[in-house]
Amino acid sequence: MSRMVMCTVLKQEAPGLEHPPHPGELGQRIYENVSAEGWTKWLENLTMIINENGLNTADPRSIELIEQHMLGFLFDEGSFSGAGAFQPPKAKK
Repeated sequence: MSRMVMCTVLKQEAPGLEHPPHPGELGQRIYENVSAEGWTKWLENLTMIINENGLNTADPRSIELIEQHMLGFLFDEGSFSGAGAFQPPKAKK
């Protein structure tokens, strides 16, 4: 039986993650409060954030920016400009 959490992303109870997906206290907080589905939604947005901002995940400044977006997306803290911010170019007629 899956471990259930009250997911801060989905705003409902859902199966939790199998292990903390991020190091440290933030990873433990995510493990305790974000479902597997909620984490998948974050990863989809993370890809957009990395691509749109040209981030390098080996750069500590990029990691700091990613964590700010993560807090905003997962816990409504910090900043988040992912979902809804990106507008794909309109098709040429």
